[in-house]
Amino acid sequence: MDKFKAVILAAGKGTRMKSDLPKVLHKVCDKPMVHYSIEAAKDAGATDVIVIVGYQGQLVKREVVDVVKFAEQREQLGTGHAVKCAQDLIGETGDVLVLCGDTPLITGDTLKKLYELHKHESNGVTVLSAIMDDPTGYGRIIRDTDGKFLKIVEHKDCTEEELKVNEINSGMYVFNAEALSASLSMLTNDNAQGEYYLTDTIGIIKSAGLKINALPVEDINEILGVNTLEQLAEAEKIMKARVEG
Repeated sequence: MDKFKAVILAAGKGTRMKSDLPKVLHKVCDKPMVHYSIEAAKDAGATDVIVIVGYQGQLVKREVVDVVKFAEQREQLGTGHAVKCAQDLIGETGDVLVLCGDTPLITGDTLKKLYELHKHESNGVTVLSAIMDDPTGYGRIIRDTDGKFLKIVEHKDCTEEELKVNEINSGMYVFNAEALSASLSMLTNDNAQGEYYLTDTIGIIKSAGLKINALPVEDINEILGVNTLEQLAEAEKIMKARVEG
């Protein structure tokens, strides 16, 4: 099997958690959330795992006892900027899996399937997507009439037609490392938030002529992101049921 690295975004504060603790250190079944993302990446076959820290980075480093490398995002300038901070560790060969430190329910099996599709189709990037009954708030995966990937459109930028689409972006991807590197250097922060978005690299990679696809996850719970204490409780409930089941 080909080798790939994994990058885990873990730099955010998580203001909606109403706590001074970095978001990724909130616990699900007695383990900080970020551990689950690290484990899933390793289970999928990642040779190196790079955790991008920012807010209270030293604390996150202390809590993460797994064998990982760290990159630091000193200013929170968006997901694209975060990945850029790890560029020296990612390099430009092979592939790189990008995960979030606040999706504790993702599994190695799903990530392995994502990576296998990516290799099988020789894609520039492969997006992990999900089909949702209520896609409100999520970026939509827009496909053409043949089902081929066209673009990702953020919820607030969707047309009436696009809002009806129920395939959404989970925020997890496998990139060709060379394509990722080239697209990161072309990112701009010309948007309402003044941030560098990782999703913008996808359009750049597509316009360079590389193939892109999205793989819908079989179990929608796997992409559950934790932004609030309610969502943390929900993740805990699902994890307990999984462990007991």
